[in-house]
Amino acid sequence: MSPHPSWSRLRSASSRLERLGGAQAGALMGVASMSTVQLGSALTVPLFDRLGAPGAAGLRLAWAGVLLLVLIRPRRRSFTGRDLAACAVLGAVTAGMMLFFMLAIDRLPLGTASALEFLGPLAVSLLGPGGGRLRWTAAAALGVVALTEPWHGGVDAAGVACALAAAACWAAYILLTQRVGDRVTGLSGLAVSMPVAGITGLAVAAPSLADRLAWQPVLIMLGLAALSPVLPFALEFLALRRLTASAFGTLMSLEPAFAVLVGLLVLGQVPGPGPAVGVAFVVAAGIGATRAGAREALPAPAAAPAPAPEPVPDPGEPAPASSA
Repeated sequence: MSPHPSWSRLRSASSRLERLGGAQAGALMGVASMSTVQLGSALTVPLFDRLGAPGAAGLRLAWAGVLLLVLIRPRRRSFTGRDLAACAVLGAVTAGMMLFFMLAIDRLPLGTASALEFLGPLAVSLLGPGGGRLRWTAAAALGVVALTEPWHGGVDAAGVACALAAAACWAAYILLTQRVGDRVTGLSGLAVSMPVAGITGLAVAAPSLADRLAWQPVLIMLGLAALSPVLPFALEFLALRRLTASAFGTLMSLEPAFAVLVGLLVLGQVPGPGPAVGVAFVVAAGIGATRAGAREALPAPAAAPAPAPEPVPDPGEPAPASSA
């Protein structure tokens, strides 16, 4: 049976993105990833009443694992034992990131939860060398403070704790994704890690889903899984091949800005003046991060030495006798 046309188009788009290179291409992939992540999160919030936050996260991860297995069809011979172990750890971290973030946005505005979650990539960016990068990281940090407005108080403590746990998972996700993406061809690493994330997410969500499963929300979660995390995670895999981990982490400073915008348009969450100032800071930091964010090219393999030219016989010498 031939693959579904939409899957074929997605694979074709993935192949075209794979051929792009440089910091600019990586930045565009990162922006597209952030847009779909926040849109998928906002569209999931109305389903919390029917599935619960863990149930919604678990179903999205499970469908994403199924879609990527069918779409990518990874081969066992493409992985070493260490590669499979790294993919499994990445899958567990991915599940934690999704589950904790869903719990956070169940208690906090989307922009606030996203700003707190950004502390994970911010920590990664602080590990990068160079004073210029630290300057953009500082601008992003100011933006996060303005977005969360801690001086107002009254923030849900459990929501903040879940957002910070998602931040720790996101930091580990960035580093593990780059490691797996460098060692495994194409998106095969993602096609192995995501089913692990799906199994982990369903195991955690099973108690809350026991009495809530129905066909309609399950099918809705299939569509949301294609929007996020399948598409954005694939884009992030490709982006992390073109950007340093620290530059990618600083670029993710745009995420709270996208979250505030999507929260306004989809959920009607109107930001105050503080978040508006925060958006300006994180946009400036994201633009600055893309200027010198391209990863250094790996050294090309040494070319094989050219064969020595055949000696030209002297016209004055007799030709050598051929052997029988």
